[in-house]
Amino acid sequence: MDAIAPPRPPKLLDQLRAAVRLRHYSLRTEQSYVQWVRRFILFHDKRHPGTMGSPEVEAFLSHLASDRGVSAATQNQARSALLFLYRVVLQVELSWLDDVVAARVPKRLPVVLTPREVQALLAAMSGVPGLVAALLYGAGLRLLEGLRLRVKDLEFDRREIIVREGKGNKDRVTVLPENLLLPLQQHLSAVKALHLQDLADGHGDVALPDAYALKNPGAARQWGWQWVFPSPTFSTDPRSGVRRRHHQHEQMIQRAVAQAARTAGLAKPCSPHGLRHAFATHLLQSGADIRTVQELLGHADVRTTMIYTHVLNRGGRGVLSPLDRYG
Repeated sequence: MDAIAPPRPPKLLDQLRAAVRLRHYSLRTEQSYVQWVRRFILFHDKRHPGTMGSPEVEAFLSHLASDRGVSAATQNQARSALLFLYRVVLQVELSWLDDVVAARVPKRLPVVLTPREVQALLAAMSGVPGLVAALLYGAGLRLLEGLRLRVKDLEFDRREIIVREGKGNKDRVTVLPENLLLPLQQHLSAVKALHLQDLADGHGDVALPDAYALKNPGAARQWGWQWVFPSPTFSTDPRSGVRRRHHQHEQMIQRAVAQAARTAGLAKPCSPHGLRHAFATHLLQSGADIRTVQELLGHADVRTTMIYTHVLNRGGRGVLSPLDRYG
């Protein structure tokens, strides 16, 4: 009888994916790490990373900064991916890993829309994108936090939103705006009708966090676990390969906000995340305690929240310009 050949070891990128999933990193982190490692290998003529070291890593990071002109944050993202590859996947513990210099990220003040500009922006939006944008501004949510909301996370009686697995895999509670109670309830009525139709067609299940599907197999079809903003179409889960209805894609909201900004004639750069900046700034302007704003935003350090206090000082640190002393 012919000898059975031993199974081939998994490819490097598959090993990388497995290591990321083992640590419960997000899908975005997995895709980012895979992309940077692939680009690193291609940059060095498809050499295996095990045959390379500090000079090759430094050369690649310098190429990103000098030739590609990427930001310091993007360069550090690539650095993190390569360090993860060597330390976790290849299990290399060499002194040069600690010597890979991180790019210095400049401190930038966020672009903040005024209340009038936010009102003009939201007035130029409608439908689901308009409701999502209003929720981002009214509750201070990040875009994916808003799109990943499930029906059970909306506490209408307590006027609260439970944000599950936010940045840093942390849960928090934020405010549910009074003005969005009726629009959200009307929206959920349409979503429930869609869900019932999916169930009748043999579908209606959603992705569940971690291994909860094993503990409660029927939860995937329960109303409370459904997305608040489901996608109008079905798509294939990149990890499980299961075809189901996911939540709305973030690009749809990003494009809708950009189009609304053009319609409203706003000169400032506008993005869904800018609505979160406006939420924090306008709360502080109205007299809210900075610690309260910190909790609503989910910041681990109050110093992160303090960046929004720059707009509270009128006229540049609150001083009177010498030019304004003359009538």
